[in-house]
Amino acid sequence: MTGVRDAHTAVLPLKGRRAAITGGTTGIGRAIARLLAAEGASVFIGGTDQAHLDEALADIRKVGTGEGALHDLSDPDNVGAFLSAADAALGGYDIVVANAAEAASGLIEMDEAAVRHAISLNFTHYLLLAHRAATTMAAGGDIVMIGSTSAYVLGPHSTVYAAIKHGLQGFSIALRRELGGRDIRVALVEPGKTGSDMQMPDVSPDEQREQIEAGTMLRAEDIAVGVQYLLTQPRRTVIQRLTISPRVQEEE
Repeated sequence: MTGVRDAHTAVLPLKGRRAAITGGTTGIGRAIARLLAAEGASVFIGGTDQAHLDEALADIRKVGTGEGALHDLSDPDNVGAFLSAADAALGGYDIVVANAAEAASGLIEMDEAAVRHAISLNFTHYLLLAHRAATTMAAGGDIVMIGSTSAYVLGPHSTVYAAIKHGLQGFSIALRRELGGRDIRVALVEPGKTGSDMQMPDVSPDEQREQIEAGTMLRAEDIAVGVQYLLTQPRRTVIQRLTISPRVQEEE
């Protein structure tokens, strides 16, 4: 006989968990940090701008517990420093969210220095962060990577960004298989067009609001809800890849 225990899946609480989030001072990262804090997690965010950091922490502390520091994660040496700072501030961590990223365009539209910077921040930082987390995190942890549906936009003006985000797909799948036996889950979240400083620097806040109301653009909070969902699933499950797209979408 089927009962309530068969029909429902227990939702894991976030209260008491400790989350380190790169790129947590603006956009998607900030929305994730605020929601996790509101659900009872202690969060540590990283960024590169003091004003943004102060503003984000003030916002987070309205609903929960938050700390943070400035780290330029395009410098590989700073990735470990970020997690060391998170460890010191939180007394450890069991959620690590790799989110810090910058836009990149076509290969020949960028000079070599810009290409190297894009790879370092958007890809190398993710690998090094995951490596540090995987070697220091106890069983029961989660590694979440924020990718992009740009992995599927294989046009002439997204060459570098598409290559990087496509690489994250393969990395996240392989890492999930590598760490699953140690009870560390790995998930990739791929947002579509989202209102943020990074994705839409030339679109005014008013225009972004209009697109959000029309269903052609996501809010950063929509992505945060997706992250919350995958973190609260039973430990026997992992949401390997979560794609979140606007309801109304033009052909790419």
